[in-house]
Amino acid sequence: MDSINRNQPEKNREHLQGQAAVEKIKEIVNRAENCFFCTYVTDGASSAARPMNVRQVDDRGNLWFLSPSDSHTNEQVRHDPDVDLYFQASKHSDFLHLHGHATLSTDRAKIKELWEPLLKTWFTEGIDDPRITVIKVTPGDGYYWDTKHGSAVAGIKMMVGAMVGKTLDDSIEGRVEVGAGINRPRP
Repeated sequence: MDSINRNQPEKNREHLQGQAAVEKIKEIVNRAENCFFCTYVTDGASSAARPMNVRQVDDRGNLWFLSPSDSHTNEQVRHDPDVDLYFQASKHSDFLHLHGHATLSTDRAKIKELWEPLLKTWFTEGIDDPRITVIKVTPGDGYYWDTKHGSAVAGIKMMVGAMVGKTLDDSIEGRVEVGAGINRPRP
């Protein structure tokens, strides 16, 4: 691993905090739209993961989801609100892992804000379906892997690097730290 970094002539690590971290989260999440939402269960299993659609990322970096009140996700969040979210927005970049704290609510105004008609597939009674809940994930920390200049430039740099025998992959990676006190390591 370190041999790749030594062969890289450009800076390829940047740790982001506060608003810079929020902007990186918004950028990647808005491209990915969906993630693996991982909860931790108490029945001896290590975790439960399911794909979920992020309805919104707000200006504080909070991620908002809609979920049925009777879902396994909600049950598991009630038992342990620590969650991990994994995103991949493209084949070679736009990767993000976030660790955060989930809270559940039935805030009707937020449900209306996050609603779109296609969601009736899961909430068959529409926007007034009594099973709709909001999950807010407040991120603490995480890690991202991305490109500095976009996929086209990254691809060109990789081809040139292969021809000249240099690592020119245009990658950038680093920690994202948004909130304090939520950075609980997992086994």
